[in-house]
Amino acid sequence: MNYAKALSKYIRISPRKARLAAGLIRGKSVPDALVQLQFSGLRAGRLLKKTLDSAVANAESQHDLRREQLKVAEVRIDAGPIIKRAKPKNRGGRHPIMKRTSHFTVVVSADKE
Repeated sequence: MNYAKALSKYIRISPRKARLAAGLIRGKSVPDALVQLQFSGLRAGRLLKKTLDSAVANAESQHDLRREQLKVAEVRIDAGPIIKRAKPKNRGGRHPIMKRTSHFTVVVSADKE
């Protein structure tokens, strides 16, 4: 079975928000997934579209597959390292600010038609 994979690491968006966009394209054909991400209006959709384009380019160059033959086999959003900051609060206290990052994994495979 021919499949191609693309990884994007240390993306500055929280995994919870990115998983909303990942749920839109899971199991769809690549042209449908690209349209879905383009018109979703989510910031994570723009970032995930780059990773999906990279996976499609890998499939086209390594396995000589066409974009129309591919489907999204797997989309995984993992949590990356958290950048920790603090905001001053009253009476000398502090409030933690967690700046979360994500790792995107997109796997495309040849459609079983």
